[in-house]
Amino acid sequence: MKKHRPIIILLLLLLFLWGCAETNILDQVGLTTLVGYDVGKEEEIATTAVIREVNPEFQSNVEVLTTEDATSKGSRMKSNRKLSKKIMVGQMRVILFGEELAKDKLHYYINTNLENASVSNSLYMAVVEGKAESLLKYEYKNIDDIGQHIYKLLEQNIKQEYTISPTLHEIAHDYYTTGKDIAMPIIKRDEELVELSGVALFKDDKMVSTLPAKDSFYIKVVRDTFKVGIFETTLEEDDLPPSLLKSKEKVPIAFDAIQSKRNIQLVDSSKTEFDLNIKMKARVLEIHQDINLGNPKKVAELEKAISKKLTKDISRVIAQSQEVQSDIFGFGEKYRSTVRNSNLTKEKWHEIYKDIKVNVNVDFVIVRNGVFE
Repeated sequence: MKKHRPIIILLLLLLFLWGCAETNILDQVGLTTLVGYDVGKEEEIATTAVIREVNPEFQSNVEVLTTEDATSKGSRMKSNRKLSKKIMVGQMRVILFGEELAKDKLHYYINTNLENASVSNSLYMAVVEGKAESLLKYEYKNIDDIGQHIYKLLEQNIKQEYTISPTLHEIAHDYYTTGKDIAMPIIKRDEELVELSGVALFKDDKMVSTLPAKDSFYIKVVRDTFKVGIFETTLEEDDLPPSLLKSKEKVPIAFDAIQSKRNIQLVDSSKTEFDLNIKMKARVLEIHQDINLGNPKKVAELEKAISKKLTKDISRVIAQSQEVQSDIFGFGEKYRSTVRNSNLTKEKWHEIYKDIKVNVNVDFVIVRNGVFE
């Protein structure tokens, strides 16, 4: 054993050195935190990368570079020629698509990032009003790192359930699932701020329509369960019974601590008719009307009015998605799993989807009173 000990030590040393050969020292690389894609010139891709560089004193500097090439890998090579440090994508947290590009085809970008082992499946994807380059290169007065800022903007709104979750994993799942389409948040620059402005609806891999940011609530309620968050709506005159209508024709109302469950059932396959039942519990946080919520009868009337309003708005959002043949809710997925030998394809379902019937029923329950102003 003693005779072979030097050889064993030498082999261990070589193994250690080989493992360290590709180690990337932090102050020797540039960390890409966000990438934005736009339509470039002559059918090229315009790639804008937000890159954080750390110097030996552990002070960081943020570079925003735009390059054009036929592929994203080619753009990265061009960016490397402009920097003193090797660009790494392991810390990439967000991918943005310019509006014009989003209306073209995104399957290339979905596939490329799925196949890249160094890219996390939990990174976020979003659409930019206008060009991604313009949003990222603007010199904001109070934003030092635009890449980190946009990541935190998306992260906190997703956690608060103010917008839908658009991770690479979720986007890829919806894209490759027959009977379901992609939806992504839309962001834009508003003077010195960056804000979530809406939701992009896709048919296959092309953006075909948009919804305002407020409608994210309805999308999430239909697509998934709701666990937290705050939502505000306005009860119109035709939503309210005469007993609740006083001096105001409209009643703004806000509620939080929202919990919801939804159930989709195909009730008639020949007519492609679905029942969408949503049960929702929430605390009324604020209401601009003098309604005695200690009175069970008044509470029941208010619950019915809110249910009616939510049913109407959810039906409106579904109808808009049908107009552009974008099934972001997954009705087609339910149809495919219910109807045996349906031989459903994306193309076939898009044609069917525009004419399906959805019976929306919302059962809203007020849990307890909140704070009134």
